[in-house]
Amino acid sequence: MPLTIIVTRDVQARYRGFLTSMMLEISPGVYVAPDMTAGVRGRVWGVVCDWWEALRQGSLTLVWRDTSVAGHLRIETLGSPPKTIVDADGILLVKRK
Repeated sequence: MPLTIIVTRDVQARYRGFLTSMMLEISPGVYVAPDMTAGVRGRVWGVVCDWWEALRQGSLTLVWRDTSVAGHLRIETLGSPPKTIVDADGILLVKRK
């Protein structure tokens, strides 16, 4: 159960209420859960994706540990350009699609 982080920017209050019901808000718009399972993470992201599709305002970024990808971090985004982590000869870089 890896650490899960969600960062929000310029979103409606409903996101804050929903996310703080399952995660800690360590800074305005930054939510963490130290032991969130993949199933719970998928359901949480599904809810915020549905809201974002309906409202189309702000942006959200989801980050969690995934050892099967470069940098061992997986990133999902809504409302901002998609990003991936690439390994450039041992240096980790964020690549925008």
